[in-house]
This record gives sequence, C-alpha cells and structure tokens, in this order.
Amino acid sequence: MNKLFGFALFFAGLMLAVGAGANFRYFEASRDATVAIVSDDTELIDLTPLQPYVYLNNGKLTVEISSNHPDYPGYGAGLSTDSIYVFEEMFEVSNELWENENEDYPICVTLKADNGVKLFAGSYDNPTAGPAGTIRVTVYHGDPVKIGMIFNTTGQGLGGHQVQIDVTAVAGECTQ
Repeated sequence: MNKLFGFALFFAGLMLAVGAGANFRYFEASRDATVAIVSDDTELIDLTPLQPYVYLNNGKLTVEISSNHPDYPGYGAGLSTDSIYVFEEMFEVSNELWENENEDYPICVTLKADNGVKLFAGSYDNPTAGPAGTIRVTVYHGDPVKIGMIFNTTGQGLGGHQVQIDVTAVAGECTQ
C-alpha cells in the first residue's frame, strides 16, 4: 500500500512538474510583407525613353510636352487646343531578366493611361496592340516593344494637364 501511495505521489508530482514547466499560451503574430519598389532604370522590366519629350526623372519615366521640359527649357508651350497628336515610339518596354541568358521568359505587360490618352504598340499604321486606353503586350527577352501615345486635346482648356500611366507586368505570355 505504501508503494502504491508512493507511485501515486510520484506521478502526481511528475504531472505537476510537467504541467507547471510547460507554458502553453496562445500567440498571434502579424507578418508584414515587404516589396521593394525600385526605379525604372534598375527594374527587371526596363522602360527606356526614345523621344526627346520623354526622360527619366529620379528613376520615373516622365513624358513632358511643355516649356518646363528640363532638356528644352522655354521651347514650345505644349500641345495646341482641339488637336490630335500621334507620337510613335515614345518609349520602349524591354524584358532583361537575368534568367534569360539561356531561355526565353516572356512577360505580359499591361499599360493603362487615363485622361483620354491612348496607347499603342508598334507603329500607328500597323499597331500590334491598341490604340486604346489600356493595352497588353507580351515582351520577350531581346525584343523590346515600342509604345506610342495619342493625345486628343479636343474640348480641353488651356493649361497643364496631368496623365498617369500605370505599368504592370506578370510572368508569362499575355492571354486575350
């Protein structure tokens, strides 16, 4: 009986020691995702200016048709009212992924412009995409795609107008 009582006391002490030693609590941890946004001139998809109206400004592709253009200060006042301007080959989008050394990794690039500006790929007479407010093009390594722009100033007042162009890219060919 003393042995049985001793074993029971031993197991009770063991359970108490294990129970007191293990500290199980509910923990909740939030994880933040960090994405590096880099300038266009160091990005895997490269945006390269081709026209004098287009330049890199602190790593951002900028289209400036005004007398405030840093390379041509004071020259030209901008676009005329009630006119349509077609600029071919304003900039190009290239796919220069380092993995492309031995294989071709296509990228689907979507370009979206606001304020009535239309985009097109290729030439205006024979576009491969567009003209439209949003176009999608597949960019292969070593084969940059030239992007043109159409500005329609019909009905717009005098003064400066801002246009935003969003460029997104995903791996793989574009699907229609």
